[in-house]
Amino acid sequence: MFMFEKALRGGRGYWAWMTVLLAVAGAGAWSYGVQLQTGLGVTGLSRDITWGLYIAQFTFLVGVAASAVMVVLPYYLHDYKLFARVTILGEFLAITAVVMCGLFIVIDMGQPSRVLNVLRYPTPWSMMFWDMAALGGYLALNVVITRVTLEAERTGAAPPRWIRPVIVLSIPWAISIHTVTAFLYNGLPGRSFWLTAMLAPRFLVSAFAAGPALLILLCLGLRRWWRLRVAREAIGSIAVIVAYATATHVFFLLLEMFTAFYSQVPEHVLHFRYLYAGLEGHAALVPWMWASAGLAVVALVLLIVPATRSRDATLAVACAAVFVSLWIDKGLGLIVGGFVPSPLGAVADYVPTARELTITAGVWAVGAAMVTAFFKITTDVRASDR
Repeated sequence: MFMFEKALRGGRGYWAWMTVLLAVAGAGAWSYGVQLQTGLGVTGLSRDITWGLYIAQFTFLVGVAASAVMVVLPYYLHDYKLFARVTILGEFLAITAVVMCGLFIVIDMGQPSRVLNVLRYPTPWSMMFWDMAALGGYLALNVVITRVTLEAERTGAAPPRWIRPVIVLSIPWAISIHTVTAFLYNGLPGRSFWLTAMLAPRFLVSAFAAGPALLILLCLGLRRWWRLRVAREAIGSIAVIVAYATATHVFFLLLEMFTAFYSQVPEHVLHFRYLYAGLEGHAALVPWMWASAGLAVVALVLLIVPATRSRDATLAVACAAVFVSLWIDKGLGLIVGGFVPSPLGAVADYVPTARELTITAGVWAVGAAMVTAFFKITTDVRASDR
């Protein structure tokens, strides 16, 4: 049972939190039932913008899943002992993110019953096939790794020798899942905003910032409200990773802007102009994109200065700023910005409907419940060791 019985025992606060999440997930499921009956017309999607909030969440969460490599690699390949107690938390976060990715893909499909056709009738030249195979394989690897390593912690025995090659395999696999996701976009020649070789590096470096930033926030929460203790030195090391990755993300984004505006190729310039200044009176995303830029600057200042990076309060603010900034930039900005203007020059705004927001909140509630349960299991296993 993978020690799931430990997730069924908790105090009043634990069950109150899980009840709230269940209620939000239930509201999302009800809204999805309406969408399933009436179709995607209940969303803000249109003929010109066919991917929106759901695919934005999918893209962002693939990065969160891939980011587990940033704690797995130092610990298992370089024997960085500080990450000993945080590595399994990163792997549990990866499992949750992949499950959420799958939910968002199913929700975005008009006929979700046909999703398995991708595997039943494989087409090796399709990026969608490889993306589904990569995510499924990565999920299986992390389930095996967490199951074996947590059982070893519970019994106080060393993990079996065969698990190390599986862990080593998961490292390049983590990089592959987000690389293939980038190929889904820059393999579409009609969408010039995505047609850049920089897209995969941008995806990876933003993942290595957002995922560890979320992990830091969770660890800080565990240190304050739960019995699971994570060394402050380990959190500090992850914060350095977030600082470098965020700085690299901003640098890559500026490179893209320089290339677009210096060359003055209209197909590239117009997408950035729509996002940051508006186009033909359409400016729905402008305040969001400038908010993303402002949050990135705030985060960089707080992360680069050692004094603010070493304090829990300012570190939490910095990590929250990184997470939200990249959620906006890599989510709505990247996806919707790739559709506006269309190849035929059409300009349209996209605004998610209340039903879309409810369904999205429901999936995030499912993810929050999974993380809570996984961390509760880990907490109880480690508490029983003392």
